[in-house]
Amino acid sequence: MQFTFAHNNFNVRDLDRSLAFYHEALGLSETRRINAKDGSFVIVYLGDGQTPHLLELTWLRDWDRAYNLGDNEFHLAFRVDDFAAAYHQHEQMGCICFENPAMGIYFISDPDGYWLEIIPGK
Repeated sequence: MQFTFAHNNFNVRDLDRSLAFYHEALGLSETRRINAKDGSFVIVYLGDGQTPHLLELTWLRDWDRAYNLGDNEFHLAFRVDDFAAAYHQHEQMGCICFENPAMGIYFISDPDGYWLEIIPGK
């Protein structure tokens, strides 16, 4: 028996805003979408066009408050081939939320407060 990664899920309050953020900040594009027949939810899968791993964004119609992210100790990490250009773009977007120069990494925060680690390519 062998397990492989399929996707990670983030629940979002404003799907359009989140889709725009993930496209601008990380170049992720929609690969498929599931719309509930009754309109109660929408699930959108985002891919990077390079790997099979997907980010699933779930919007729930009846959710009326910010999501509780706890201590926000979990995150997704993205490797980037041009770290300096990525940093500049994220700085311009105003989404850098934490930097660790000693480790050579930084984090950005999406519209719902999820942290995304940016690490230099190898």
